[in-house]
Parts: sequence; C-alpha cells; structure tokens
Amino acid sequence: MMSLKKILFCIALLSTNFNFSLAQGLPKIISDKKVMNENYLPDFSYAGYHNGTKEIPFITDKIVLATDFGVVANDGLDDTKNLLKAIASTAEIKGNVVMQLPVGRIILSEIIYLERSNFILRGAGSGKMGTEIYFPRPLMYTKDPEDLKELREYLLEFDKRQREKENNIDLPFSQYAWSGGFIWTRVPGVRVKSYLKKYEKPYNVLTTVKNGKRGSLEFEVANTGKLKAGNIVLLQLFNKEGEQGQIITDLYKETDLKIGSHHWMFPDLPLVTQQITIATIKNNTITINSPLTVDIKESYQAQLVEWKHLEEVGIEHLKLTFPKGPRIAHHVEPGNNGIYLTRVFNSWVQDVVIENADSGILTEEISNTTIKNITTEGTNMAHYTVAMAGVHNVLAENIKVFNKAVHPLSFNTFSTKNVYLDCEVFTDPVLDQHSGANHQNLFDQITVHLTPGEDRSYPLFAGGGAGYWKPSHGAYSTFWNIEVSILGGLNNTAPVLLNGMKDGPFARVIGVHGNHPFKVAYGPDAYIEMTNAGMEKVPSLYQYQLEQRLGN
Repeated sequence: MMSLKKILFCIALLSTNFNFSLAQGLPKIISDKKVMNENYLPDFSYAGYHNGTKEIPFITDKIVLATDFGVVANDGLDDTKNLLKAIASTAEIKGNVVMQLPVGRIILSEIIYLERSNFILRGAGSGKMGTEIYFPRPLMYTKDPEDLKELREYLLEFDKRQREKENNIDLPFSQYAWSGGFIWTRVPGVRVKSYLKKYEKPYNVLTTVKNGKRGSLEFEVANTGKLKAGNIVLLQLFNKEGEQGQIITDLYKETDLKIGSHHWMFPDLPLVTQQITIATIKNNTITINSPLTVDIKESYQAQLVEWKHLEEVGIEHLKLTFPKGPRIAHHVEPGNNGIYLTRVFNSWVQDVVIENADSGILTEEISNTTIKNITTEGTNMAHYTVAMAGVHNVLAENIKVFNKAVHPLSFNTFSTKNVYLDCEVFTDPVLDQHSGANHQNLFDQITVHLTPGEDRSYPLFAGGGAGYWKPSHGAYSTFWNIEVSILGGLNNTAPVLLNGMKDGPFARVIGVHGNHPFKVAYGPDAYIEMTNAGMEKVPSLYQYQLEQRLGN
C-alpha cells in the first residue's frame, strides 16, 4: 500500500500540469486606499484608436480597386509600379478612400509610401483565400530612402557596428535594424527622429507651458493665441539642468541607478513628449484628452509645438511574406521589414499575418493608434515583431508571436502610456523594455510559454538598449496578469524564479501566475502583488480602467 508521503508526492507531480493560481479578490493596488495612495498606478485606458472610445471603423465610402490599375494577383510578376500608380490616383480624392487589393499573391519590391489621411490599404483577408503580399528581396536592395539619410550618416559618424569576437563578426549596423518598412506611413519631407545636430530645425512653438500635474487633464499656458480646441499638438519637456536635472528624478524617482549620458547631453531635444488633443480653452487653462505623464515644472521649459501628422490611416486584412534566409547578426538585418508606422494619429493596423520578417511592425512618432489581431510566424530569427518606439497611447492587442525574436514584445526609447493587451509569445519570450526614458507602459494579460534554465530561473523581464540610455525604464512600468506556461513540466514543485530586470525602478508587477509556482525578482523598489494568484476578477487592467473612465 502506498504511503501518505508518496501519495502527496505523486499529487505534487501531477499538479505541475495544472494551473497553480489561487483565486483571490481585487489587487490592493486598485482596491485598498492606503496601498493606492502609497503606490501610484498610471491610468492606461487612454491607449488606442480615439483613446479607446471608438471601435475601428469599416470604411466603404470610396473604394478604389488596385486591379483597375494593372495589379494582377498570382501571375508571378512584380506589381510595384502599378500599385504605386493606383495609390497616386487617390491623392486628390476627398474624404475616406479604400485601396482594395485583390485575392491572391501580389509581388512588391519597392517601398509603398502612404502619405495622406483618411486612407485605408485593405486586402481580402489574412488567411488562405485572402491577400498575400510577397517581398522577394529585402529593403537593402531598394533605393536608399531620403528619410533615413540622417540615420545613415549617424551610423557612419559614430561607427555603429555589431562586434562579436566569439563569432568573428565585425559588421556595420544596417539602417533597417530598427527603422523602415515596405509599407510606410509618413508626412513627406518631415523628419521622424533626431540623430545629428546639423539637421535640427527650430520648433514651431505655439506657446510655453507654465505648470501641470502628473495625471491631470489640464494645465496652464502663457498664451492661447495660436491654439484652438481640436488642435493636435506636441507637448515637449526638456532637461536643461544637466546630469542632476529634476526631470531625471521625476522619471526615475529616488534611485541609485546609473543614469545614461543621453539624458543630459542634448538639452535642446525634449526628454519627454506627449501628443495631445486640446479639448477646451478657458482663459489660459487648457484641457486635454489624456493625462499628463509627469509634472510640468518651470525648469523643464515645457512648450506646445506644431506636430505634423496623418489621421485615420488604416492597414488591414493582409498577409505579408518574406523569403526564408540565414541570420547574419543582430543589428545587421537586410531589411525584411513589413510595416513602418510614422506620424499617424487615430489610426490602425488590424488582421495582418507576417511571415519571416526581420521586423514585422515598427513604429515611431505615432499616437492614439491600435495595432490589433497580428500574427508573426516563420523560421527566420526576427529582431522585432510588433515594436513600440517613440510613441504615446498606442494599443497593441492580440499579438501572437510564433517565431523567434530578439525582442518579441518591446517598449523602446521615449515610449509612454502604451499597452500590450491579450498577447501571447510561444517561443523564447522576453517582455522587453529597451531604455531611453520610456516609462509608464503596460504589459496586460500576457501569456508566455517558456523553458527554465537548469538553475530553475528564466529572464522574462530582461531589458535591452544602449548604456547611454539606461536605465531600462522609468518609474511605474506595469505588468498585469502575466500567465506563464512551463513547457514540458518540471520534476518537482520548487518555484521557478522569473527575473532579468535589475535597473527598472518602481515597477508594478501584479498577478504573475501559471502552471507552476513562481517567484518574481524585479528591481529596484518594485511593487509586487498576487504572485501565483489568479486574476479572474480583473483580468485586464486596461479594460478595467477604461470601464471606470467611461462609467460602464
């Protein structure tokens, strides 16, 4: 007869195949007033298309058929010139325009620029009977984009190279490692990102900002003569005080972490930005559509400037396919990049499958945008899948990552108040925060599948980025309801340590759980709650906060 000890041991072994979460009530960080007052939690509910208040529309106003301009699917011929001709034909059409692509495979070998508002690039679906765009060769074989000239000069001037002695690699960075894409939204002639001082131009300053409080929807400006309700403008905050600047303390709080030099070496470039819509103007008080991320103090020399952008741009119902190919090295990718979103507001990408990309969807200088129902797959090693860099209030929902990637989900330089919601990473997951004054971003209701190392640990929270932009993130980055699936099970129930982050101050890590007991190590000064506890009552912080805000 089996002893009680053996019976309990067998039960423990069997239980590794089941969820170890324990049902509990609401997390204290949203229910206990004392805990809430002591541990600030940002309101992330403003992320997404129209700040989450509107569904992505299905536009049928004016449909232009790409086939009417010679785009023919499944004929094995390049369709680039004919598609460019079709898109050019929409330039003078007023209102919403849909560029409808045919069922089947079309072939593109040059960049397709989307340069007007109220424009939708639509396929027939991302599945077998949908639209596939095949890119037979990477961006490195296209004409060098004028938009990346400054980046190319920067890479040369600073000798940016991937050096791996152990692999006999010493190669220059590619201009497409984190920029560019075959489908590219842009405002023609408008610079996307700053790299070199000689390209700097004066900002079109609309007014200076006197003061404002973190989390507030209003602030005071010096004058309102150049402002109107409904204007979409850019709020800029600067560090003019050097290495000990107060704004650095506001970003990282009281911490002993080493702060990278880029936080003070460029005093004429904003350290914090935020795209805002002016809702109302009363005397010199401005009411805006989403909360301020940090306090506005006199020393930050805050200002509102013109922000050139497109609106109501959609990319939807497509599959993007690249050839199989070898991986050379990190940062030297040849440019199998799918979509590059720049300078869009209240826009979207939805229902897109991306196969064998170096980077599936890259972003820069966008806001109030939803990226939804995206699948990345393939055998090639990717750099990014769906990445956020220099963006504000972006919602990436239902991202499924089946392929290997260096940074499967990533908040990069200058990203603020963005959300990954209901995403799943099936291979070598990392919830990356990539340095560069990125702060107050949310990983929400994420599922990851992983195999721990021999020491029963896994660096789930490892952060990337260059040393001159460290720490990995600013205060109040948040993880909510992270479900961890251990692949293959383990031979005992000793907890697995989830770690990887040592320089991310004042994070909020709530509800890490899964099919095995876990411990969480996250530093410094993280607020950690409900580890190994189910989150049935509030599975999504974003949805909870959105419902609270809208009164649902």
